[in-house]
Amino acid sequence: MTPVDAAAVPREVDEFLAWMASERGRSANTVAAYRRDLTGYAAWLAAGGLTVGAVDRAAVDRFVHARRAAGAAPSSVARQLAAVRMFHRFMTEEGLRSDDPTADVEGVRVPAGIPHPLSEEEVGRLLDAVTGADPAALRDRALLEFLYATGARISEACGLSLADVDRDHRVVRLFGKGAKERVVPFGRTAAAALDDWLVGGRPRWEPARWARRGDQEAVFLNTRGGRLTRQAAWAVVRKYAERTGLADRLSPHVLRHSCATHLLDHGADLRIVQEMLGHASISTTQVYTKVSQERLWAVYRQAHPRAER
Repeated sequence: MTPVDAAAVPREVDEFLAWMASERGRSANTVAAYRRDLTGYAAWLAAGGLTVGAVDRAAVDRFVHARRAAGAAPSSVARQLAAVRMFHRFMTEEGLRSDDPTADVEGVRVPAGIPHPLSEEEVGRLLDAVTGADPAALRDRALLEFLYATGARISEACGLSLADVDRDHRVVRLFGKGAKERVVPFGRTAAAALDDWLVGGRPRWEPARWARRGDQEAVFLNTRGGRLTRQAAWAVVRKYAERTGLADRLSPHVLRHSCATHLLDHGADLRIVQEMLGHASISTTQVYTKVSQERLWAVYRQAHPRAER
């Protein structure tokens, strides 16, 4: 996508984002995602001499085609088109336009797929790759153990505050999409890693003066004493994935997928996994049962002497 200066973002986009935050109650992460998608859309329009007020259906179709031609994943194109649709619907309802150019635009089909979790042995290798007792190693081990133990999204882990973690009872309060709150347990291994970080690592990175209150409350810090960002957290995951030869298996939700799949492999109830992951619909969680069934069939075909007769 063509970059666009923040000052060049149309006023209508800023109004839409403000409406999403104030009227629809969308989280800061959600609003930021809409901003990225609509900034790219506005940049593409500007490069072609178009504006959000004058764009027609044919131009929107060309935009979708351009995103596909640029090699964007179908899921990314579908997400961005959804943002564009909502934005133009907002413009119509607010009287900023008399028509909606996206009303008859054909949707983007996203191929059905299933998560690709790591095996238990691979997760073990990933977690065991963190060695040392310096603050960076203690934080990295705590982060990886926490992500696998709870199935938390990376944004949820980075947004975690000290008051959200009950170390005595080994439960954590997570805030998911739409600021929905849920309480999730974590095991002894993750608890021990968190204790090591919070007692022996985090204090050594605490600055003499905190830059922001949110940094002071953060569970996971960076080397400068600021709250760990999502990008930095995924850099941690990638670092150890590369160290253990798992880089090609990495996906944004790899440890979350692995947590859910391994819970179901060991007999966890689907509804409990749904609650742990914070899925609004159980149909989202059911995809992991398909993963477990495919793994079961793979083992059966390999192990049973008459499986392929």
